[in-house]
Amino acid sequence: MVRSHFLHSNRIKMHYLERAGDGPVLFLIHGNGSSSVFWRKLMGRLPASYRAIAPDMRGYGHSEAAVVDATRGFDDFVEDIAALMRSLEIEQAHFMGHSLGGGMLFAFASVYSEKVQSLTLVNPASPYGFGGTKGVDGKPCMPDFAGSGGGIVNPEFVQRLIKKDRSLADLNASPKAVINRYYWRPPFVPDNIEELLESLFQEKIGEKHYPGDFYKSSNFPFVKPGIYGPMNAASPKYLNGMASAFIYAEKKFKVLWVRGADDEVVSDESVFDPGTLGKLGLLPDYPGAEVYPSQPMVSQTRYVLEQYAEHGGSFQEVVMQETGHTPFIEKPQEFITHLNTFIQELKIDNYEKIRK
Repeated sequence: MVRSHFLHSNRIKMHYLERAGDGPVLFLIHGNGSSSVFWRKLMGRLPASYRAIAPDMRGYGHSEAAVVDATRGFDDFVEDIAALMRSLEIEQAHFMGHSLGGGMLFAFASVYSEKVQSLTLVNPASPYGFGGTKGVDGKPCMPDFAGSGGGIVNPEFVQRLIKKDRSLADLNASPKAVINRYYWRPPFVPDNIEELLESLFQEKIGEKHYPGDFYKSSNFPFVKPGIYGPMNAASPKYLNGMASAFIYAEKKFKVLWVRGADDEVVSDESVFDPGTLGKLGLLPDYPGAEVYPSQPMVSQTRYVLEQYAEHGGSFQEVVMQETGHTPFIEKPQEFITHLNTFIQELKIDNYEKIRK
């Protein structure tokens, strides 16, 4: 049974869901526009031995509406996870992160590699951040990182979040329409869609929360990152060095990278990326693909994981067909099969090491 808990760490009041088990401990880190609720049904399907823990990150779900200092990149989230582990007296665990949560775990695994038994990344944000970079090595398109941070979020979508609009009036701004179009591959709709939508509405909104503040820029698309909130924390401006830190992390662990073949949120042509929108003629004064191409998010992740493998780590990539941004919701049993095979192989590897 999945149970709800609150815990006061030395940092914040955090809500988390937990499914008891006497085997592997698995932390599940959600992405933006969601919460621990997105993991709930998957937790109930996991093998009985798994102890699964899914926190609401700060500013999401039922956790404290603590401000994210974006100038620290993902460090506020990283330290919250570490504080939760200390409070629960857990030394090591397996970790799985979805979307922005995958980005958070790139950072966590860099700083706390000794706590990581394995890492599963599900359609993760690029290790260079979201927006404003080009090439597999994540070079900035503009010197001020224009096109990343809070300013690239559709303001009409934010207003409808505030109003808790449950209509399907606008396919690009109504929250229910947006998640049904982009979170999973149409025509799939989860049977708990209203619960997931309510989870989206729980996200804390404002200049110091989501989408965060931003500044005007003289460079396309004419906004640059501010200093608060999760979207600014995901700006490559503040994640400088995270990819390298992950590649050269002191302790190496195995990585499972699972992605939906039809994901339009995190892709090499993301429909949420200013480069893609510019090429489609949806943003004015586009300077062209040579100056501001679509961020190759998937290719960047593969490049970093390949570099990680060259420096002593290892990874495997699984592409789930006919799924979008949340394959663990769209095809949970297939997803669990991939995850469980990965964890079981780790057990066999560890047993062989002990024998030797």
